[in-house]
Amino acid sequence: MVFKRRDRRSPIQIASEFVYPRGGWTRAFHYVKHRIRRLPDSPERIARGVGAGVFTAFTPFYGFHFFIAALISRLINGNLLASLSGTFFGNPLTYVPIAVVCLQTGHFLLGDDFEEGETHGLTDSFVQALGDLKNNFMAMFTDRVADWGGLSIFYDEVFFPYMIGGIFPGLIAGFVCYHLSLPVVRTYQQRRRARIKAKFEEIKRLAESEPAVPVSNPLGSGQSSGKESSDV
Repeated sequence: MVFKRRDRRSPIQIASEFVYPRGGWTRAFHYVKHRIRRLPDSPERIARGVGAGVFTAFTPFYGFHFFIAALISRLINGNLLASLSGTFFGNPLTYVPIAVVCLQTGHFLLGDDFEEGETHGLTDSFVQALGDLKNNFMAMFTDRVADWGGLSIFYDEVFFPYMIGGIFPGLIAGFVCYHLSLPVVRTYQQRRRARIKAKFEEIKRLAESEPAVPVSNPLGSGQSSGKESSDV
């Protein structure tokens, strides 16, 4: 295959590069920024796509962020690729603070209490929910008894508060990133058009300054010699 990697990565390498990319998060950030600026679309649509992707990073639908970002971008007439790039606002370095902010906001809106020290309890809730999913899946093929207790606790204490609490922080972050990316993309596109225009004008000037080379008739000598021989 043409597009297959020459150096196959092990599962451990894939997991480690997901947490910390090979070139570092700074290089990854500049790469995403460079790709967003070079998208062939209007600055407004690109900025709306970025805002949609950033907002999606505040939702608890992990594994479906690309699809949700694409849907929201379509609804607000944003750029699809920019929305996918904007989801990288949520990464292993920002997942924990995003989760804490969303859960605090969600429990506050729902009238519950949430402390930052309860993050260990959140981990246990994730583990119990995953254990219930595994057990209930096996129960379809074995004599195990399905148990939805862990999933119910996870939904009440984590998923639903996270979903409610992520709306307002997500809107604020998406709005801020929209207004930050709009002038950046607009300035970059204007400078790029100016560079392309200057390059074409330079090529045109060089072409006009070159003297015209006269084109001689390669048959002229042969024709004249033939005429002279006929006269003789």
